[in-house]
Amino acid sequence: MPTVPIADRHLNLVPFVSVHHMMELVLEIGVERFLKELAAYIEEDFRRWEDFDKTPRVASHSREGVIELMPTSDGRHYGFKYVNGHPKNTRDGRQTVTAFGVYADVETGYPLLISEMTILTALRTAATSALAARYLAPKGARCMAIIGNGAQAEFQAMAFKALLGVDRLRLFDIDQGATEKCQRNLAGLGFEIVACASGQEAVEGAEIVTTITADKQYATILTDNMVGAGMHINAVGGDCPGKTELHRDILLRSDIFVEYPPQTRVEGEIQQLDAGHPVQELWRVIAGRAVGRRDKGQITLFDSVGFATEDFSALRYVRDKLSGSSHYVDLDLLADPDEPRDLFGMLLRFPGSSLLAKRQGV
Repeated sequence: MPTVPIADRHLNLVPFVSVHHMMELVLEIGVERFLKELAAYIEEDFRRWEDFDKTPRVASHSREGVIELMPTSDGRHYGFKYVNGHPKNTRDGRQTVTAFGVYADVETGYPLLISEMTILTALRTAATSALAARYLAPKGARCMAIIGNGAQAEFQAMAFKALLGVDRLRLFDIDQGATEKCQRNLAGLGFEIVACASGQEAVEGAEIVTTITADKQYATILTDNMVGAGMHINAVGGDCPGKTELHRDILLRSDIFVEYPPQTRVEGEIQQLDAGHPVQELWRVIAGRAVGRRDKGQITLFDSVGFATEDFSALRYVRDKLSGSSHYVDLDLLADPDEPRDLFGMLLRFPGSSLLAKRQGV
């Protein structure tokens, strides 16, 4: 198994973290510790937000879903994620969201890491949600409703437990099987769990409400009457044009916090509002340049669509964790000829090369 320090690898070799390796790494570190440490990396990069190149993700939409590229750079390193969103995939036994990412050196352009990001995205999304809630949710909040109990739900629960101490969950999904799955998976992990018959029942007594549904359409998962004073809403499901989860009146009553406004205004809950409606950027709160939660009665809304810097942070964290570990394999990905300008010579000298045989008249 590989044990050579990442920095000392041959130029042609790039560390690759497979799904199997990612699961090994997460379980070796521990899920809650992984989420805490990942959140710290995300927070650190939010604090230096101005160092990053920023652009809305490049999206290719179809009737069935979306494929996106999410790039960014801090001037020293470059990262991007390929990710899809196809809600109907579950009918065929496929994931709604799959992803992989690349982390590279800006000075040379050489990739330093290739990683699966299906599991890693679930972790970074949950870590970002809980990080935002640490600045926006009521102090001491312990009870969270999760509406939409699909693939992301357990990660959200674990992140809020790890970062905020949330230990009471109220679950609802229109698919009762999803709620049963979520309840079963979280059993014995430190939660008091109530399976609810409706969204209205789920929010009763909840100080934090996470909405994370998958259907790519305008929907009303939360109505205005379901949101009381002092609540924090973690709206995760709205992530593309034409898809929302909250009634517009909720937005008008809330202080809204976003990652990157040019992207969120197209893809998030605030696509329902006028382009000039005021929102606050989360990085400014984290950096101490703006106020998050002001008082007990304030309704706060984190309109989360996911942004490239969070994936950059996740890749940076994983690469740091690989040093001295065996949770990757080397890919022979990059051409490395003896003479950098002699790329054709590599083909010529390759064992059994047909080019060499032709030149020798064989």
